[in-house]
Amino acid sequence: MSAARHSTNPAHTVESPYAWARLWAALALMTLGGVGMYGVTVVLPLVQQEFGVTRGIASLPYTLTMVGYGLGGVLMGKLADRYGVMVPLYGGAVALAIGFVIAGSAQSFVVFALAQGVLIGLLGTSATFVPLVADISHWFTRRRGIAVAIVVCGNYTAGTLWPPILQHFFDTVGWRTTYYGVAVFCFLAMLPLALIMRPRPPAFSAETPDDTAQARHGRTFAGQAARPLGFTPTTLTVLLCIAGTATCVAMSMPQVHIVAYCSDLGLGAGRGAQMLSLMLGCGIISRLASGWLSDRIGGLRTLLLNSTLQAFALLLFFMFDGMTSLYIISALFGLFQGGIIPAYAIIVREYFPSQEAGARVGTVLMATLFGMALGGWMSGAIFDLTGSYDAAFANGIGWNLLNIVIVVELLRRAGRLRTPRNAAAPA
Repeated sequence: MSAARHSTNPAHTVESPYAWARLWAALALMTLGGVGMYGVTVVLPLVQQEFGVTRGIASLPYTLTMVGYGLGGVLMGKLADRYGVMVPLYGGAVALAIGFVIAGSAQSFVVFALAQGVLIGLLGTSATFVPLVADISHWFTRRRGIAVAIVVCGNYTAGTLWPPILQHFFDTVGWRTTYYGVAVFCFLAMLPLALIMRPRPPAFSAETPDDTAQARHGRTFAGQAARPLGFTPTTLTVLLCIAGTATCVAMSMPQVHIVAYCSDLGLGAGRGAQMLSLMLGCGIISRLASGWLSDRIGGLRTLLLNSTLQAFALLLFFMFDGMTSLYIISALFGLFQGGIIPAYAIIVREYFPSQEAGARVGTVLMATLFGMALGGWMSGAIFDLTGSYDAAFANGIGWNLLNIVIVVELLRRAGRLRTPRNAAAPA
């Protein structure tokens, strides 16, 4: 953390009523900012039709949005570490509004894609993800898992609310007019909410990982500050990035292509938007449950459980394509995979110093977003090559297995490095 001042107001303390108010404001901000990510998935069939491109090419705006979202997460996380979370929030609100206006008025596919990737993804929506996750982790200790999970639910609250709303307005006034309306609404709603986030987090130790939850459950690891899980900090970060990329390549197949998939099956884009909303609504339940679970069994075990269940749900998508079965599987997929992303943030906070929260969380979550970007494009390209989504679902299952292998190895090392509950760690 830079020399920027921490909050000294006695009301602005960890686990205080203000901390909870800040949490709900962060949830609202993430819900609003998430329109940049989910809007482009709902508009995908319309963009493909309007600009006359293939399914794989039409998926590129989503890919650019997610790449920008990931890169922007690191940038915005560092800005929040240095200047406070309000600075990236204000900048993000402005960029999001301008991006939707330019995308809505784009007369070429390239302009639309760049507006999505740079203004909406890199500079806009990214400001409402990593900075808020890292920030709220400083305001809670005993309830950090559930607090982080609640905030990250904003990502799925956005996915629950925005698709049916956008689809309704796409059908009634057109996608371009809808984009203009989104720009105005988000700008006016985000600025006052950002004011609530002005106080800086309470002072924290910059020297060691926060091991409150680990110590409470007898999971204190000797020397973990220098070599977390027996790795150098860089090596563990890279492994988490690979695992995050793999799991989100798998996750992106249903999330990005469910609307187009339902259109191809003859069920209609409206049904697909409903399934996406159902999927992400169930993801909210999953994230809350996983946050509660992380406070009790740790981030790694929670990640392994959710990753395994996600692979099972992808297998069900591969096997069934009826309307009723797709509604059921969409709900299950949301329940199974919703807790994956917050688990990565919890793992980072368990094994890395608090001072590095913004940058480390940003880096790992950037990798998960790259996975979403890669998987979104890859699934569209596989569809263009095969004329079917079957191979895309199989591809997702393979990536999911890679993630499981990495997490199992990290858990194995955690078991070997565990010290007795009351043993003193060496200096």
